[in-house]
Amino acid sequence: MNTQTIPANASAAGQRRLPAEVNILMVLVGIALVFEILGWIFQGQSFLFSLNRLKIMILQVSVIGIIAVGVTQVIISGGIDLSSGSVVGAVAMVAMSVAQVSSYARAVYPALTDLPMIVPLLVGLSFGALVGFINGWLIAYTKIPPFIATLGTMVTVRGFAKWYTKGQPVSFPTEGFAALGKGMMPVVIFILVALVFHIAMKYTRYGKFTYAIGANAQAARVSGINVEQHLVKVYVIAAMLAALAGMVVAARGQTAQAGMGLAYELDAIAMAVIGGVSLNGGRGSVLGTAIGMIIFGVIISGFTFLRLDAYYQEMIKGVIIVAAVVADVHRQRKRRKTS
Repeated sequence: MNTQTIPANASAAGQRRLPAEVNILMVLVGIALVFEILGWIFQGQSFLFSLNRLKIMILQVSVIGIIAVGVTQVIISGGIDLSSGSVVGAVAMVAMSVAQVSSYARAVYPALTDLPMIVPLLVGLSFGALVGFINGWLIAYTKIPPFIATLGTMVTVRGFAKWYTKGQPVSFPTEGFAALGKGMMPVVIFILVALVFHIAMKYTRYGKFTYAIGANAQAARVSGINVEQHLVKVYVIAAMLAALAGMVVAARGQTAQAGMGLAYELDAIAMAVIGGVSLNGGRGSVLGTAIGMIIFGVIISGFTFLRLDAYYQEMIKGVIIVAAVVADVHRQRKRRKTS
């Protein structure tokens, strides 16, 4: 009887065909079930089957999720963006200053009040595009490491936000602008953004070029991709999404302060990494980041539900981020061994 030799790695090869998002989704289910069990043990009530709690959770993370979609593209291209949170604060101030009602006696620009919603939107997105262009140009054409370039931008833009109105908050937006943050609108905006860029990353040249550059920038250049020009595009898009998030969070609270968005960039990076985006570049997806966003939200909401002190939450959040990075490193080593 003839026997067929089965390669030792055949089973592993079969498992690798399973989309990475499925594994991340299984992690989400596992974490949710853990909090459900702990909820009944320590609180005597359900964690998962509270619609109000789930609504609050998704609203809390949806704004950072918008940023995470942009950060995902940056990381896939082989970079990093630390300026997102500062863009949120600065754009919130700038956009709100041209979205005020005329009845407010202390308007920043008394001659520019009661403007249509499109005006502050365009102003905010343009500011974000400018910051993204500076980031991309510095990284692509001066070869400054992304960490350093965006760190400098982060500090500069945050300083601008504080200087813009001398530290004073900006409030009293028009109804049109305030509508960006009403009800479930932040969630709707996140879903639309995630859907658009999921399609862009998976089915367009923009996505293919981004993955190619992240996997091997030199090979991408040899194959005819204008690496520098494309990197500028990636950083511009990421900053514009951070700008959109800044306007949403300002509209939701109907006020803008220079300190808005503090550490949002770290949470956005955490969502992407938890969602399977490789910090080495070239791997990951917007869908994975969306699942990572929900995992992040479940963890924070679960800690609050269990009445865990805030400083414990921060420490555990840090451990989770490090664990996600370690898991990514392990995956990369495993791929190198099997390739």
